Amino acid sequence: MFRVLVADPISEEGLQPLLESPLVSLTIKKVDEVKQELHEFDAILVRSATHVSELLIKKMKKLKIIARAGVGVDNIDIDAATKYGVVVINAPNGNTISTAEHTFAMMASLMRHIPQASQSVKQGEWKRSSFVGAELYQKRLGIIGFGRIGGEISKRAKAFGMEVIVFDPFLNKSKAEKFGVQYASLHELLEQSDIITVHTPLTKETKHLINNKTVQLTKQGVYFINCARGGIIDEGMLIEFLENGHIGGVALDVFEVEPPVNHKLIAHNKVITTPHLGASTKEAQLNVASQVAEEVLAFLKGHPVTSSINLPTLSKEVYRAIKPYYHLAKKIGSFISQCMQEPVQEISISYEGSVTELETPFITKSLLASFLNERIDFTVNEVNAGIVATERGISYSEKKQSNLSGYENCLTVEVKGEQHYFTVKATSIPNFGERIVKVNDFNIDFYPNGPILYVQHLDKPGVIGHVGNILGNYDVNIATMQVGRKKAGGEAIMMLTFDKQVDVAVINELKELQDILSIIEIFV
Repeated sequence: MFRVLVADPISEEGLQPLLESPLVSLTIKKVDEVKQELHEFDAILVRSATHVSELLIKKMKKLKIIARAGVGVDNIDIDAATKYGVVVINAPNGNTISTAEHTFAMMASLMRHIPQASQSVKQGEWKRSSFVGAELYQKRLGIIGFGRIGGEISKRAKAFGMEVIVFDPFLNKSKAEKFGVQYASLHELLEQSDIITVHTPLTKETKHLINNKTVQLTKQGVYFINCARGGIIDEGMLIEFLENGHIGGVALDVFEVEPPVNHKLIAHNKVITTPHLGASTKEAQLNVASQVAEEVLAFLKGHPVTSSINLPTLSKEVYRAIKPYYHLAKKIGSFISQCMQEPVQEISISYEGSVTELETPFITKSLLASFLNERIDFTVNEVNAGIVATERGISYSEKKQSNLSGYENCLTVEVKGEQHYFTVKATSIPNFGERIVKVNDFNIDFYPNGPILYVQHLDKPGVIGHVGNILGNYDVNIATMQVGRKKAGGEAIMMLTFDKQVDVAVINELKELQDILSIIEIFV
C-alpha cells in the first residue's frame, strides 16, 4: 500500500486512477494538516499553491515522486528532489488546447469589442455604431514562438481563413511546411502582421521582446495578444501607442506583476484583460489531474514515467558510474545550443575511451534534453528528449569508436544546422572535472561553468588588452580566460568566464572593437 498526499485542490474526477487503485491510500489535505504524518507518504500531488521545498522533501522521508498537476514547476525545488532521489513529474500537454482556445477567444473579442459592447448593453445603452469591429478573415496573424500552443493556434487561424506568419528562432523549414504556415524573421513578422500573438517562454532574450523600438516596425493599427508569459510585451510602453492609434488594441491574460498594478493600462478602452485564465478550463484541469494521477500510479507500480522533470530512477551503481559524463553532457548540450543560433537538423555524439563501456544512451538523452531546453517553451528531459527532437525535425545519433583523441574518455558532439556546423570535444578528468578541449577547429581548454563570453576575434596584438581594458573600466572581474587559434594572425577565440552576469552595455562596447568578429553570452 502506497500513501499519496494531494496537497492542493485537484479535480477529483482526474484523481480516479489513484482513488480506484487498491495499491493506493489517498489523503486530500494541506501539508499543514498532516505535519505528523509527512514521513509516511510515498508521493505528493500539488498545483501552484504548495511550495515543495528542500525542507519539506527532507521531512517526507519515504517520498518517491512529486507530481505537479500543470506545466510550471517553479514551486518545486528540483535540485533538492534530485539530490534526495525523488522523481518530479508534470503535465506538459494538459493545457495546450485550453491556452490555444483562450488566445483565439481573446483575439475575436478584441477585434469585435465584445467585452466593451457587453458592458455597454448591461448599462442600458444600445450604441451599435460605437462598436464596429473587424473580421479575422484574410487578416495576417503573426505567431511569435511556434511550439505546441502556437501550432494549435495556427490550425484554428487557418480554419478562419487567416494567413499565418510564424517566427521562432529554432523552427526549421520542414516543420513550417508541415503546418502550412509562412516562416519569417521577427522583423518581417512585425512589418507584415495585422495581429501578433506571443507564445515563447520568458527568458533574457524574450523579456520585453515587444518594446518601444520593435512596435515601431509594425503596421498602423496592429493588435497584440499575450496569453503566454507576463513580461514578453513591455506593458509600460503600451499606453503611448494605444493613445496615438499605432496599436489598435491589446488583449492580456498575463502580466509582469500579478495581480497587475498598471491600472491605467487595464482601464484603457482598447485593452481587454483576463486574470491568467489560459489553463482555466474544466477540461484542462481534468487533463492535468488525469495525466499526473496515471503517471504516479504507473511509477508506484514500477513502470517508467514519461514526463519526468529530473532524472528517471536509476540504480545507484549505474548512476554513480555515469554521473560525471551525465553532467558533462548537460553542459555541452546547453553550450552548443546557445552557440548555434539557427535551426538544427542533426546532432551526432561520438564516445571514446572508458565512457564507451557505460550506459551511453542515457548520457546522449541528457545532452539532447539540455540542448532542447534552451529552445523549447516546456521542460524537456531524458525521457521525452527523443520524442521532442523528432517532433522538431531533428535527427540524432550516437556511436562508439576507438580512442583517437588521446584522452582517457572523450565526447565529441557535432551539430548540423541549416547553414553551419558546430563541433565540441570534451572530457571529464577524475579529480579535475569537466573540460571542453576543442570548439570547432580551435584547440582550447576551459571549464564550462557560469556566465561565459564566447569571443571570436582576429589574432592580432592588443585585442586581448582592449577587451581587458573595457571590462576593467566597468569593474568586471574575469574569473578565467582561455584562448585558441588556428594559426598566428588568423581567426581566434576567447572563452571568458565570470562570477556574475555581464551587463549588456559592456558586451555592446566589446562588440564595437575593431578586431572582434562576434560575441555570444552563454550560461551553463
